[in-house]
Amino acid sequence: MNKKIYTILTLSVALIFASCGNKKNNPILDNTPAIIVKTSKVKVNTNNPFLAVSGKIQASNSADLSTRIMGYVNKVYVNVGDKVQKGQLLVSINNTDLQAKRAQVNAGITQATVGFKNAQKDYNRFKNLFADNSASQKEMDDMTANFEMAKAQLESAKQIKNEINAQFAYSNITAPFSGIVTSKNVEAGNMANPGVPLISIETPGNFEVMAMVPETEISEIKNGITVDVLVKSINKTLKGKVIEVSTSAKHTGGQYLVKIDLDKTDVTILSGMFTTVQFPIKRKAKSELVLIPINAIVTNGQLSGVYTVSQSNTAILRWLRLGRNYGNQVEVLSGLNGDEAYIVSAEGKLYNGVKISVQ
Repeated sequence: MNKKIYTILTLSVALIFASCGNKKNNPILDNTPAIIVKTSKVKVNTNNPFLAVSGKIQASNSADLSTRIMGYVNKVYVNVGDKVQKGQLLVSINNTDLQAKRAQVNAGITQATVGFKNAQKDYNRFKNLFADNSASQKEMDDMTANFEMAKAQLESAKQIKNEINAQFAYSNITAPFSGIVTSKNVEAGNMANPGVPLISIETPGNFEVMAMVPETEISEIKNGITVDVLVKSINKTLKGKVIEVSTSAKHTGGQYLVKIDLDKTDVTILSGMFTTVQFPIKRKAKSELVLIPINAIVTNGQLSGVYTVSQSNTAILRWLRLGRNYGNQVEVLSGLNGDEAYIVSAEGKLYNGVKISVQ
């Protein structure tokens, strides 16, 4: 009986090992369908020997208006696109608490005024008595101190009133100059917070360009240089003149800000349009400008990357170091070469290792 059991167990173990061996020899096939993708080649710009950098148009005269007090917005009197005149009321903020403080301050001024007048009468009376030797030096000193104290209290109350009146000015937001409303970030009933922009206005017609110049080229840029400014969205080239050159790149990531005043033109341009500024200066640094569309970029926190195609037709996420924006494209500083292709669209969700079919 025991011999039969042993024989059965031996055969079972042999079958198990045989089964495992068969599984190793027969790998599992991946039958999932490939995701259809479209790719594009990296664009490399090396033809232009002159210095060309990206820029952005902005109004020469613009302002973001905010308040220094916190309160609910009573009313917004303008909309985006409205023309406004200097001093025109744009936003009113509830100032009930300021009105109460002003009433308290006015009461304090009345009280301080009465005290000051009484102290002044006593001071003048004792001054005459002291001149007639009818009051002692100590009495005169006490009356003088009392008078100066009452005078200081009245002045303090008046200064508090000036402070309250100044705060009232921040409860009514007015236009600092004539222009057009370009942004409205608040509605009636919203809470206005100190320093948060409520309304933005700008003066139309006068525009400038803020350009970013690399450190290798900034020493050649001087005030007064005439430049060509290509407005990409309308494909028009305008003339401009350098009016300001930054001497520090501490807060601009190694790029120096250059301000360019645009010449008057009949071409319709708007704040925020992207430009390419070409300086009449030959490049010092010979480097390829690698550009890819911004909408092809994949972000994960502070990381940016793009999907590429492997030799086995799978998607590979490549992390990149990006530079300046050029309209709807972005400069790739590292992570992608000029002879590589990247995925621009996919008919499914991409991830590392997923099968793809390039169309």
